[in-house]
Amino acid sequence: MPTLHLKVSPLQNPPRYRALAQALTRLSAEHLGKRAEVTAVLIEDLPAARWYVGGQDVQRPTAFLEISITQGTNSGAEKAAFIAAAFAELQIQLGTGQPLEPASYVVVRELPASDWGYGGQTQAARQATRRLAEGHPVAASLLSL
Repeated sequence: MPTLHLKVSPLQNPPRYRALAQALTRLSAEHLGKRAEVTAVLIEDLPAARWYVGGQDVQRPTAFLEISITQGTNSGAEKAAFIAAAFAELQIQLGTGQPLEPASYVVVRELPASDWGYGGQTQAARQATRRLAEGHPVAASLLSL
């Protein structure tokens, strides 16, 4: 399921991090159809002195958001809608009335189902188990135990 990694500058406070995590989880559910209960959000703050754009110090709030999803689970339109909504949310929460640094990014990274997962099982294995259960009622009942 999705993992979101957000890097922000300048430093924020804990309630702001919680609000960002909640909003990003909601947006991944709304625009990408991801399950909120298995969506992970990691937020890192960086001092402005460690973030540069064009080789220059940043002058405004800055963000870099990357979401990892399983390859082929979302359309181009869904990903574009998520990118637009996530950027707008970052603008509202971090910009506090001023625009974000123009070189603030939202990236959707698609990973093959065989290359990642959660709970010790790859997404490919989860898909195979689901297909097996759908095709065999007895297997489905055994999987639910």
